[in-house]
Amino acid sequence: MSLPFMKLGTLALRTLSKPIANRLRKEAAINPKFRTSIIGIAQTNHWVTTTIQRRIYGRATNVEIRPLNEERAVQVAGDLIGELFVFTVAGAALIFEVQRSARSEARKEEIRKQEIEVMKQRDDNLTKQIELLKQKLNKLEQVTKENALARVLRKENSQTKDVKSAISSS
Repeated sequence: MSLPFMKLGTLALRTLSKPIANRLRKEAAINPKFRTSIIGIAQTNHWVTTTIQRRIYGRATNVEIRPLNEERAVQVAGDLIGELFVFTVAGAALIFEVQRSARSEARKEEIRKQEIEVMKQRDDNLTKQIELLKQKLNKLEQVTKENALARVLRKENSQTKDVKSAISSS
């Protein structure tokens, strides 16, 4: 029951992060301190992506790369920050979901281990009971044999006495 709500919550969080990312983009263009710090990020990003693209397409990489103008750099940096924010929120939601799933699996595994332990304990108890019953059965068989032997001996003694008394009477 909670799983659909968790999925819905993470989807809502991702959806809500997009307007926040747009707001970050706008603030990057307006705030002068933030603006100057992100221009360097945008220029570095532009240089790295252009160099990678040139290598991929087999073009010369030793050619000078022209920097972006200030407005374009602010726009690129704002887009980069917005996308980075959305990606971070999505990654955090994914990590949260994986950890939640791992905790759930760990609980299930702990329950399985407890059930196995209960079964082992039950098995040990049954084994002990069987051993006790075997001992009782062996003792009962021994007593029965002794009683049967005693009866046989008493019967032989009584027959011997009967024979002796018959002999002495004659």
